[in-house]
Amino acid sequence: MTVLRGLRVLDLGNFITAPLAGMLLGELGADVIKIERPGTGDPFRAFKGGLYSTQFQAHNRNKRSLSLDYTRPEGLAVLDRLVAQADAIILNMRPGVEDKLGLGAERLQALNSRLVVCSITGFGASGPYASRPAYDNVGQAASGWLSMFHAGADPKVAGPAVSDAVAGLYAALGVLGALVERAQTGRGRKVEVSMLEAMIAMACEPLAAMMATGQAPSLHGRAAMSQSYVVTCRDLRRIGLHLSSPEKFWRGLAAAIERPDLLAAYPTRAERVERYPALATTLAEVFAGQDRDYWEPRLERHDVPFMPERRLDELADDPQVQHQGVFYEQVHPRHGALRAAHRPVRYDGDNRSDFRPPPDLGEHTAEVLREAGLSAQDLDILQQAGVV
Repeated sequence: MTVLRGLRVLDLGNFITAPLAGMLLGELGADVIKIERPGTGDPFRAFKGGLYSTQFQAHNRNKRSLSLDYTRPEGLAVLDRLVAQADAIILNMRPGVEDKLGLGAERLQALNSRLVVCSITGFGASGPYASRPAYDNVGQAASGWLSMFHAGADPKVAGPAVSDAVAGLYAALGVLGALVERAQTGRGRKVEVSMLEAMIAMACEPLAAMMATGQAPSLHGRAAMSQSYVVTCRDLRRIGLHLSSPEKFWRGLAAAIERPDLLAAYPTRAERVERYPALATTLAEVFAGQDRDYWEPRLERHDVPFMPERRLDELADDPQVQHQGVFYEQVHPRHGALRAAHRPVRYDGDNRSDFRPPPDLGEHTAEVLREAGLSAQDLDILQQAGVV
């Protein structure tokens, strides 16, 4: 099923934000054309040498690659032809760069009034930070997220990119909203998303608490309020618990670990929140007494919200992941079999799409230019000039 079939998206992005937004639209069925500089392409291609790194693969499935130097007049003329036929274009550049390259929304929409132009920046189109370079950890630091995920005198950055992914998700959402409106008005929009605003918006719960109390949440404040715990079992394997607010889950946990005394020691949720560190220590001591295989059936029997902590390399063997058919395999003509995760959105129970493996640089150049109306002679001229 491809709900965006018939829509064409031009992806001029590099690294993560714009490529991820384009990939999300591609996984819903849009024809996404990734336009890259000849010779090098998206800088993520060569992240670990070569031009097909796993970092590039992760954000560029379901696309066709056109190698085109649009900084040259001949290349920009070709891009203009594609713009005239496109439904949306996605860019992630510093403010001012789009206009310098002839990619400003006003010019592009003069070529195609139905075009949705999505511009992703680090800090917005103007303001004191607008011209600064921005990558994931910069977005986390600026938005307050970094402060909520480290402690100690020597903090380390951990986990995957968050700011890039969140900005890309909001960008795809913004494009979809503009396309829905266009179906009614017949005109496109300029969609603007900044990494800073996207990350602040995603922190809706801690922001609401801070604005209500005037105090920033503590490092474990959210865990205390949601009654979330990570416990290490005797065999050093871990379990994640999330009791939330229903009293039945707290009582279920006490029964599963055979500690009815905790019900009297922590009779209300407010006390469990207030005394979270002490309760976390007690639970850690209890779970350290048995292996994880001992605790899992007991927790499940008492309907406690829990799951064993999975490593990424364990996911494919998880029975629920297998049942959902999360992973699929693509075959690239040069690079062989590639595995990835299906889109998480299902329509009428179906998450299938006409999946394309991540493209080689310029793999579809001739194909896309033919569709744009260029002849074989035109292509030869552009190739000889180094434009494609």
